[in-house]
Amino acid sequence: MTSPEPGDTTLPRERQERILERLRHHGRVIAADLAVEFRVSEDSIRRDLRDLAARSLCKRVYGGALLIREVRPLTERRREQVERKRTLAAVAASLVGRGQILFIDAGSTNSAIAAALPDGHDLTVVTNAPDVALAVIGRPGFEVLCIGGRIDPKIGGAIGSIALRQIQGIRADLCFPGVCAADAQTGLWTLDAEEVVLKQAMIEASGETVLVATREKLITAATHHTAPVESLTHLVVERGTDPAILEAWRAAGTSVHLA
Repeated sequence: MTSPEPGDTTLPRERQERILERLRHHGRVIAADLAVEFRVSEDSIRRDLRDLAARSLCKRVYGGALLIREVRPLTERRREQVERKRTLAAVAASLVGRGQILFIDAGSTNSAIAAALPDGHDLTVVTNAPDVALAVIGRPGFEVLCIGGRIDPKIGGAIGSIALRQIQGIRADLCFPGVCAADAQTGLWTLDAEEVVLKQAMIEASGETVLVATREKLITAATHHTAPVESLTHLVVERGTDPAILEAWRAAGTSVHLA
């Protein structure tokens, strides 16, 4: 193990654990800032970040690193940040027009979007998620099409070849893909390889795509690239999101809506 540098009282593994704590709290770290904080060289911090990335705990980016999100069961995610998701959902629902066909992917935020959709607007909701279907079924002005196949308990929706074939046979006006991570340079990222194919099919089959994300998802990383930024029409995000991040999305041609 490398010895601490002069002025540094922390062993590399201890320092890496403290860097990981900052990643979990903030979603990203800057190598130059960490070098000052820990009183070591930027080369030492870059070695730390390489070690963390090799353990699949972060994704290295220019100047620092991003936290790699973990897939947790939908039942857990539905209990978190409930009011924040409701606020986002209300703005997302305002983008929906009468008589439209909507793809709504699995996810706790998307469940909130389904619940926020207005009654009596003759909407068709196509979803692979049972809880999204339950949020609208029986309400006036809704037709519900359920995408079938194997239900993944963590994702909370159907995935696999059966679901893919059904999605490819439908055309929609708007698509609401579940969001694991996204950035204005590369677009949408996903944690599960099978989910990637479903999200891509939904986006390709839709006239417009709406990303709805808590601000943390714009500063974290996921493992599988899903869609380029050019294919993402709208971004619904919270007020208080870093203005530089919002400007980067606008510069990429995405319409930004603040909740």
